[in-house]
Parts: sequence; structure tokens; C-alpha cells
Amino acid sequence: MTHQIKHVFFDLDHTLWDFDKNSGLTFEKIFKLNKIEISLNDFLSVYEPINLNYWKLYREEKVTKSALRYGRLKDAFDKVGVEVDDAMIDHLSDAYIENLSSFNNLFDGTFEILDYLKDKYQLHIITNGFEEAQEKKMISSNIRSYFKTVTNSEMVGVKKPNPKIFNFALDIAKAKASESIMIGDNLEADIEGAHNIGMDTIHFDYKASDYNHTYKRITNLKMLANHL
Repeated sequence: MTHQIKHVFFDLDHTLWDFDKNSGLTFEKIFKLNKIEISLNDFLSVYEPINLNYWKLYREEKVTKSALRYGRLKDAFDKVGVEVDDAMIDHLSDAYIENLSSFNNLFDGTFEILDYLKDKYQLHIITNGFEEAQEKKMISSNIRSYFKTVTNSEMVGVKKPNPKIFNFALDIAKAKASESIMIGDNLEADIEGAHNIGMDTIHFDYKASDYNHTYKRITNLKMLANHL
């Protein structure tokens, strides 16, 4: 099938841009600046699953953007037993977004695989992340120029795995689903979402969890060269 592929769509966070690493460095910076006395490791160990759950609720239209930004911090502080007032949580929420794109760790092999793919295919991004943050991340990490189009959920009004966001991305890319492949870390949002509208898919299982036995799977970005 891959010989028919003309368009390669990537997710951004947890796929090219190393969200966990950059997020941890951002919290370290803003906690220091705001004199929040907390064990960073304790905080991150509870924050990461809380954040993933909020994003799931956000994808399902069950929480708003502002509720996500506030709730993930409030719940994490509560869980580690550190008292932080609402005004400070709101301030930290803004500071987190402002500082997040100042750290630009990409997954190992990102530049190599984008350089390998760029002359063979048209490259695109489909992301559920917030528009202002995602654009900053791509520019700061020097990957924006690789992508012909960038589709984010705020432009479309729905989030992956909703078929509308994939169809919107295909339209602006002037691509057919049968000539396109989606690469992402989230089985539900990226892989099943794209598969359901007829796109080929590759699951980037960066945690090497091995629980996906249905879809093509890689654990390192350089492995894409075996498929494309």
C-alpha cells in the first residue's frame, strides 16, 4: 500500500515533540520562579496521568480549554498534598503555556526521519493541541518548515478522533485518504480516528507498551524508514 502514499500526516505532541520531557522542564522552571516548594518528581508522577485524562475529556467535549488548564494543576497539587491558591494556579497555568515552547526536545530521530521523508512525500501536522502553543513549539524546535499544512482542533471546532478534523486536514492538503498515512502515539485519537476515514496508519508506541496488535507499530521514529 505504501507505494501509493503521497501525504504523510503526523501528530505533534508525544510523536515528534517530546511533550513529557519539555513539560517536566517547564514545571521545574515555573515552580522555581514562583517559589513553589514541591518535589518535582512527586508532582510529575501524579500530573502526567491526570493531564492525559483531562485531554481525553477535552477530546470528548466534556471539559473546556480553561477547565483543562486549571483542573490538571489543581488536581495534581491536591493529590501531592501541596496547598496552592486559585490565583496562583491561574498564574502557573498561564506561565506553563508561555514557557512550554522555550524547551524544544524532540524525539530521537525526528530531524533524520523528516529529512528522509520530505523529498518523497508532502508532510503535514494534525494536532489536538492549542493553536498558539503548537505553532510556537514547531517554530522554536525548527520543524515548522517541513510541513505544508498544519491542522489543529481549534481551527475545525472538533478534536481527533472526530472524522471532521481528518477530512478538514485532507481538504487543505488536497489529499485523498487512500493516498495518506497518519503517524501518532494515541491509538484512539490518531490511529483509530485516521483508520476510520480510510487512511493508512502507523502507531508510534514510544513507551514500547506492546499492547497494540492491530495496527502497524514503531517504537522509534527512525523505524518509519522501513515502512515509507
